[in-house]
Amino acid sequence: MRHPENLIAAVRRKGTKSLTIVSNNAGVDDFGIGVLLQQRQVKKMISTYVGENKLFEQLVLSGELQVELNPQGTLSERLRAGGAGIPRSTRPQATAPWSPKERRRANSTAASTFMERCIRGDFAFIKAWKGDRWGNLIYRKTARNFNPMMATAADYVIAEVEELVELGKLDPNQVHTPGIFIDAIFQGQNYAKRIERRTTRKA
Repeated sequence: MRHPENLIAAVRRKGTKSLTIVSNNAGVDDFGIGVLLQQRQVKKMISTYVGENKLFEQLVLSGELQVELNPQGTLSERLRAGGAGIPRSTRPQATAPWSPKERRRANSTAASTFMERCIRGDFAFIKAWKGDRWGNLIYRKTARNFNPMMATAADYVIAEVEELVELGKLDPNQVHTPGIFIDAIFQGQNYAKRIERRTTRKA
């Protein structure tokens, strides 16, 4: 799990309530966004996958927490649209035939698509592997699925990195998020390196 652990811990300490959080997942019961759910600091979650958090399920069923589920590609595209200043984007109708969203066709022969509102936030918390003090970031593996789009889709972006390096130490060809999108950056510490679900293969 690649959560910005130190930033989440800071929000927990501050005690900010009624948060609307956009995240691929809701963490687990005692880790990631799960610690904010424990303190009842979250009002609404916009996510793709929430199956590892039992507390999340309890809060939704009791009406204490609102949830908006999206396919992963849809969430990523809504964030990309928000970063690009596009009010709405489209997705194939087949991905969610039960949805009441507005349908449109580009032309008479095109397949029907759903109109999706873009997503923009007041703040974005970004977790990266490496960064420099100008805010240039390099992600590792699946951290590239959502972080690059999220970095463009908020008014104020804070990057938490595992390693903060001097200027010139990052290969420009390897930078995934340019520093122009980052407002603040710091090096985190004490990362737990948690695994959501450990699976092993029989010998």
